[in-house]
Amino acid sequence: MTEQVDMVIFGGLGDLSLRKLLPALYRSELGGLLAEETRILLIARKVSDHDSELARVHEWLSSQLKSSESASSHWPEFSRRIEFCALDVSDSDERWDHLEGSLNQFPNRDRVFYLAMPPSLYGTTCEQLSGRKLISDCSRVVLEKPLGYDRETANAINAQVGQYFPEQHIFRIDHYLGKETVQNLLALRFANIMFEPLWNGKYIDHVQISLSEEVGLEGRTAFYDQAGAMRDMIQNHLLQLLCLVAMEPPHKLQADNIRTEKLKVLQALRPINGYEVQSHTVRGQYVEGTMQGKQVPGYLDELGEDSQTETFVAIKAHIDNWRWSGVPFYFRTGKRLKERCAEVVIQFKSLSHNVFENPVGHLEANRLVIRLQPDERIQMTVMAKELNKFDIRLQQVPLNLNFAETFDNIRSDAYQRLLLNVIQNDLSLFAHRDEADLAWAWVDPIIDAWSQCGTPVQAYEAGTWGPDASAALLHSDKRAWHNNGGSKRGKR
Repeated sequence: MTEQVDMVIFGGLGDLSLRKLLPALYRSELGGLLAEETRILLIARKVSDHDSELARVHEWLSSQLKSSESASSHWPEFSRRIEFCALDVSDSDERWDHLEGSLNQFPNRDRVFYLAMPPSLYGTTCEQLSGRKLISDCSRVVLEKPLGYDRETANAINAQVGQYFPEQHIFRIDHYLGKETVQNLLALRFANIMFEPLWNGKYIDHVQISLSEEVGLEGRTAFYDQAGAMRDMIQNHLLQLLCLVAMEPPHKLQADNIRTEKLKVLQALRPINGYEVQSHTVRGQYVEGTMQGKQVPGYLDELGEDSQTETFVAIKAHIDNWRWSGVPFYFRTGKRLKERCAEVVIQFKSLSHNVFENPVGHLEANRLVIRLQPDERIQMTVMAKELNKFDIRLQQVPLNLNFAETFDNIRSDAYQRLLLNVIQNDLSLFAHRDEADLAWAWVDPIIDAWSQCGTPVQAYEAGTWGPDASAALLHSDKRAWHNNGGSKRGKR
């Protein structure tokens, strides 16, 4: 059971709230995880009568929840928590009186202000809340990404919000950090003695982190063409995963300790500047192709105009510290790729000495694959003798931990986890301002170099694994992408 809070969602009737936040809160209701007096205040510029809006919320819940999660079983209890308030955050008018009066009914209750709105309105909203004296000592604010377009704009937004909320009360959402299997990275590393002695450059050959999507623009045309894959995925999701994989063991799994170790990783991330981008990065853009047997349009066809925005990025990076010296980290992310997948691959080094006489089969190096989505699992590949053979013949076999088979009734909802952490005032799964700043400081020079060097986007067919140059990025090092368990050669 969480603490009693007033959850105030600005943009409460918008797409994010209806598709993610309210279903996550309803799942918390189903699990008995919301305190009895917790309220949900939905703020929107236009609100019709209470009953009509409540029916709209119920309809959305029914469309978003799984069949096993009835949108009616706990609806009476959940609906009693919901209030609606119509106001425009840009106008300081009497419509704020409703929100002020509602919140001041319980002046000592914790308040969570979730800003599910464009970041350009964050500063204005916080200013209005402050002017109305609605920010108490136990208030906190939740910021959605994208938080800025570059380091300068991100720092400006953080500075605006920081005028009204102390850093320990600011929760920057990265929904990847709410995934059960992402959190399991910490358990895997720090709850198992077998991995820590091997988790370094002496035994690990390289690391791959892949976040691949099957979808195209999905109605995000204006935003995505301004952002591209680097700003949309690398700067936040992928670098956060890198930190969890590469960080040193914290003293305790508490927010400040975790953040300290993540910052050290970002500080040690080797810059990629100038002409280095030509050999260390790949930009791509999908063209017409086939996805699951269906023909799909290219990026420019969906956009309706010419653009050099990247829909795919692959990067070879290094972390300059004792643990990871000499170990390359390969990132890739893209839209309209062959499969939807998020995974971390730890590729161990080959044996230094082979005691087996030929022919026993080809000795493959061990590999640890942590699949974050879909079908969450952990797989370790090891060499084993073929059974029912008189002679020793070796082959690579997988050791699988499939979470769906191991744990009953898995409901992995990243937003539910993160919202509950906000309610409990737990910052361990949220990015510190300094993390965001260091991430932008690493990403911005790469984007600038692409522009200055005129680095073109390389075409790749929808339904493949990206441009040929992505495979070449690893082939030049005599390595290959894991490709979700596919070809060892990294073929498209």
